[in-house]
Amino acid sequence: MAIKVVIHGAAGKMGQEVLRAVCRDPELKAVGAIDVQAKQDVLPLPFGSGTIPYSSNVEAILKRCKPDVLVDFSLAEASLLAARLSAQHKVNIVIGTTGLTPQNVQDIKGWVTAQGVGAIVAPNFAIGAVLMIHLAKTVSRFKDFKATEILEMHHDEKIDAPSGTALATAQAMLEARGQPFNFNKPQKVSLEGTRGGESGGISIHSIRLPGLLAHQEVIFGALGQTLSIRHDTISRECFIPGVIMAVKEVVKRPGFIYGLDQLLGL
Repeated sequence: MAIKVVIHGAAGKMGQEVLRAVCRDPELKAVGAIDVQAKQDVLPLPFGSGTIPYSSNVEAILKRCKPDVLVDFSLAEASLLAARLSAQHKVNIVIGTTGLTPQNVQDIKGWVTAQGVGAIVAPNFAIGAVLMIHLAKTVSRFKDFKATEILEMHHDEKIDAPSGTALATAQAMLEARGQPFNFNKPQKVSLEGTRGGESGGISIHSIRLPGLLAHQEVIFGALGQTLSIRHDTISRECFIPGVIMAVKEVVKRPGFIYGLDQLLGL
């Protein structure tokens, strides 16, 4: 039997990609869609394959469509409401929305744990980005690399800075290292903010420009050498294999999972 899926944030660019992917997969079935911009009661499916119920009311769609999984690519505040209601209705959750705070993540964990459903929250669903973080953690264990900086570059419509991926990368690197990196603090600052934000000695720089999609580079510095790890998102299609994997796994795994590491066996 196909896994029944509702897409929250269905009018957004990622929501549309997810809807197309769900409709292509024989193991999945799109049964409903939610978006704050919804102005009609039904949403045409891609490939002329019919329509599904469509609304801005999360709870109404959950009650009507009775999905197995809600996939969320919306905004942080809307994502929290959708996660809480999904847990209450015993619906598993896959969240790719950025801008969630550590407390938000803990709240989601508490809701799904209390209701005995599954949730997978990931700062990035691109498999290459997950491997980038894994490699950055590995390098961080080598103390010869005393300093590091993260440069993240995204399209100019991204509302949060730094990106969730950059923050997750920095946190993973610090946990792997067990101590802060050396941070070069200039004695003279001619323009505030040029050294970026700082977390545990890691400088994080955010670039927002039209023409970019999602890119990140982690640069390590050691005596007489540097080491760079970079991931470039060329198309939003790169997120889809991770999202589909998460949808199929979350129905098998009650409880909370952060990131795709466990699903990939890293």
